Amino acid sequence: MDYSKLDGLIPAVVQDDESDEVLMVGFMNEEAFERTRASGFATFFSRTRGRLWMKGETSGNRLKVRRMLADCDDDTVLLRVERQGDGNVCHTGERSCFFKPLE
Repeated sequence: MDYSKLDGLIPAVVQDDESDEVLMVGFMNEEAFERTRASGFATFFSRTRGRLWMKGETSGNRLKVRRMLADCDDDTVLLRVERQGDGNVCHTGERSCFFKPLE
């Protein structure tokens, strides 16, 4: 993966492997990417907290990674996941982070 374009980070698009619904977008540094591969659960780098975090580490709504796909430029990753817990992915309690229509 090419981490050089965003100061050591790559966007990670998260998609439900069963429904194809886009759930969220996070960022990964190389350590988060490798931890995700090793553990099988989505781990990201928090730009605001400056540390790694596993999705669902406090809520139990973890994301089990079924497949990881790189884009054609090797600078973005797509995580195809299975939702765990109550299935809500957004910190607001919504099932997906993409629920606000723009006008």
